[in-house]
Amino acid sequence: MAAGRGDNMAAVLDEALIYEILSVVEEIPAGKVASYGQIAGLIGRSKNSRLVGKVLSMSEYYGEFPCHRVVNHAGRLAPHFYDQKELLLEEGVEFKADGCVDMKKYRWDASV
Repeated sequence: MAAGRGDNMAAVLDEALIYEILSVVEEIPAGKVASYGQIAGLIGRSKNSRLVGKVLSMSEYYGEFPCHRVVNHAGRLAPHFYDQKELLLEEGVEFKADGCVDMKKYRWDASV
């Protein structure tokens, strides 16, 4: 079944969609974060938060984007993005005791 999901993701992942996701990420202001699901909703694909994560994992092939400003819905950082916390701290984003971003305080208030 996992192979089917991967094939399905490849089918929907075209350059127009990649740049649509990255253009939203580019709008996140310094000192704020957005969730994968929030970005998916902003592009009209509210059920595709994993797709957003996939695009961000390969964003360096498309240019420089502030992907460090994207976290999961609970404020948890990406598991293999080792500089993410440092980059957010440099922008003034604070972390709770559990290591997550305080989404109530730092979530980007983007209009849908």
